[in-house]
Amino acid sequence: MSGLAADGKRGILHESPWRCQNRVHGGGKGEIAVAKYPVVFYEVFFKGNEMKYQNTLLISVICMAALLAGCGGNEEPASVPAETAMTAPAENPATPEPAMDEVCASTPGSDYLCGVINGEDILRLGNSPWLLVSGLDGSLSGEDIRGRIHLVNASERTVEILFPGSNPMFRQDSERFPGCPGPMDTLNLSSHGLALQASDKGPDIYNLYMTSHGAREAIEVFEIEAFLKPTITWVGCIPMPASSWTNSVAILDDGGFVATQFFNPAEHTIDNVLAGEITGHVFEWHPGESVGTIPGTEAAGPNGIVVSADERHVFVAAFGTSELLKFDRTVAPVTRESVRLDIVPDNVRWTAGGKLLVAGNNTPDYCGQQNCEPGWSVIEVDPETLEAQRIAGLGEDSALHDASSALLVDGEIWVGTYSGDRLAILPRE
Repeated sequence: MSGLAADGKRGILHESPWRCQNRVHGGGKGEIAVAKYPVVFYEVFFKGNEMKYQNTLLISVICMAALLAGCGGNEEPASVPAETAMTAPAENPATPEPAMDEVCASTPGSDYLCGVINGEDILRLGNSPWLLVSGLDGSLSGEDIRGRIHLVNASERTVEILFPGSNPMFRQDSERFPGCPGPMDTLNLSSHGLALQASDKGPDIYNLYMTSHGAREAIEVFEIEAFLKPTITWVGCIPMPASSWTNSVAILDDGGFVATQFFNPAEHTIDNVLAGEITGHVFEWHPGESVGTIPGTEAAGPNGIVVSADERHVFVAAFGTSELLKFDRTVAPVTRESVRLDIVPDNVRWTAGGKLLVAGNNTPDYCGQQNCEPGWSVIEVDPETLEAQRIAGLGEDSALHDASSALLVDGEIWVGTYSGDRLAILPRE
């Protein structure tokens, strides 16, 4: 299957490797039968789907007219700075959900937090209870779901939409991001990989970088204030090459980043990735420069990415070859080490103890036999030796499938998925 349709529109491919045994995959409107192992299930969702908000617009016009009339007909309305002007929906439409006591009941070995839609990546704001969870659009399930960033309170087990929400805030910083054409389109976005950096503006202020698809392929940048309850403001973007489907991002000390290209949708499909073919590489960007690539980082479906504290090493999950790659970016050409994992690795996250957590669907080798549902696992990796061990995971009885990210939060492992309506919370084995 190509990344382009017959009419030339660019698509996004979503994959669910290692599904098997005629399982029916639900989690939204309708259910999709999945054929026997080995199967790769994917769909293409074309960009440009639009939702109309005539009723919202009409009500807004009426309310604005009433407000202006109440303020006096001879007065000019207050001007809105150009950098904040943008049309946004009143709120992301919510899909009706079953009773929470039914869909979020615990299963052996795990609790769940429902209401997190396609929560592909998870980050924590410092040592607070607040978690940021990305939200891919509804292309995999075929549902009319727009991308969003979720805000989760890990202590109280609550979830809400942080961005765009009902009143998205924009404050474009053209000095930091001169190449950004303007605010992002909240009606057409897909929130994918996340990265956080403490801001030099003060405590409890963070820079958030997000790989995003939709109206444009870009690294979108936000400022988060988390003194009490976190608030978020969009401040800029770094446009990515049109040939890229950017997966994950990690922030560098100077405000630059490294990011992974999973594949080029015009040239590759998920079949190329799972066949172990080279489909992508690592990007690098620094303020005042153009986005470039790091030679020697080519891989089959580069996915999750993190950097070491000294920024010498870059760790990348190679989705197509089930490897975690370690690059030394201080030498040219970069050197490479690798370790084979028993999963299809997705995102990579640091623990407070300096280890790496990698989440993903189990491979057939781990499953052990052909006709089985392998489930998913969380693997802990020593960044120095690349020694790996499984520390958590679930099988077919899990209410969460297609694990994509794992984060250790106060002794519990929080697990996200690129295709589902919840997070899993489970203890370390």
